[in-house]
Amino acid sequence: MRIELLISWRYLITRRKEKFISLISIISILGVAIGVMALIVVIAVMSGFDEDLRDKIVGNSSHITIASYQGITNAEYEKILSRIAPNPHIKGISPNVQGQVLVKEGEKFFAVGLRGIDPITEPSVTKIRQYVTLGNIDNLDKQGVIVGKELAMYLGLGLNSKLLIYSPLGKQYNLKVVGIFNSGMYDYDMNLVFTHLACAQEIMGMQNIISAIAIKLDDMYLADKLKSQLSELFGFNYTIKTWMEINQNFFAALKLEKLTMFIILTLIILVASLNIVSTLIVMVVQKTKDIGILRAIGINSSGIRRIFTYQGLIIGILGIFLGSLSGVAICMLLKKYQFIKLPSDIYYINKLPVSLQLWPDIIVIIFSALVITIVSTVYPANRAARLKPVEALRYE
Repeated sequence: MRIELLISWRYLITRRKEKFISLISIISILGVAIGVMALIVVIAVMSGFDEDLRDKIVGNSSHITIASYQGITNAEYEKILSRIAPNPHIKGISPNVQGQVLVKEGEKFFAVGLRGIDPITEPSVTKIRQYVTLGNIDNLDKQGVIVGKELAMYLGLGLNSKLLIYSPLGKQYNLKVVGIFNSGMYDYDMNLVFTHLACAQEIMGMQNIISAIAIKLDDMYLADKLKSQLSELFGFNYTIKTWMEINQNFFAALKLEKLTMFIILTLIILVASLNIVSTLIVMVVQKTKDIGILRAIGINSSGIRRIFTYQGLIIGILGIFLGSLSGVAICMLLKKYQFIKLPSDIYYINKLPVSLQLWPDIIVIIFSALVITIVSTVYPANRAARLKPVEALRYE
């Protein structure tokens, strides 16, 4: 162990009359630890919300969507299918028809999005089968409709209820509710209904035409790469969008919110670093005689600077270690025991989601705290290094 590091440690754990210094050192360590712990827990919870919402959004839509302003004919669909199906990254393909309709139940009218799906292929691209909590997607025929939980509650619908749908062409269709789905996203559960593909084509006046082709990948983060390949394959004849592009505003808002919380909570560590500065300044003042002696016996100014830099680093590293340990422990407890419950009627989840990510979250937090700690040692260490032996011992 280098002599400077040994002296730093002895100064930090002094048991003689300078016990006050040890006390404020402990306070400094706890300040850094609390800041790091709070930052890890909050960022883990926000990452959990991010993943949970992403899972729900992707569960209701495909990874890639191929569409055309004029619609895609059955012949075009078969041609596209034959060209993209051999791709090893594509795990599911399904056609759909989308549009806006007006539904009526009793005296209540409501505008909703209509999505016509193939009940055989749709479960290969979305999680519709898991989301249907009442009824079964296999029962979806040309006279059936699957509605969201929130819409069913609003209109007072149940299984086998009749639902009147007004098409954009002014026609009426009386369909039977064969399923109720709960995706956990209020907008989807309130504003979306599913019908059979053939039924939707008739309602929207799109005979033998589909609105889009939904594609599911083995890895949703390959969507951008595969989009480039499909764009080269089909040119400008079709509009190709990934799940990230469709929801880019939503995910950008989540990213900005997470960054904002990181900056705000980093200020806690910054405030704690001021304790390190004050601790080292008090130490320099009280150890003036010791600094003079050390300079007199041959330790140069760089050595004195290292002594107080090491001392600040010891305080910071201990705080970062304790904060990281306690933060990870709290996150694991939250994840395992779920002792913080959320009102599901407000958040549509009944527990606090937690996602611990070593990179980039925890690594960036630790690195940021370490940088702040190092910066906080600069002024006190330089002040100690500038002391002259004669001046330090003049009044001793």
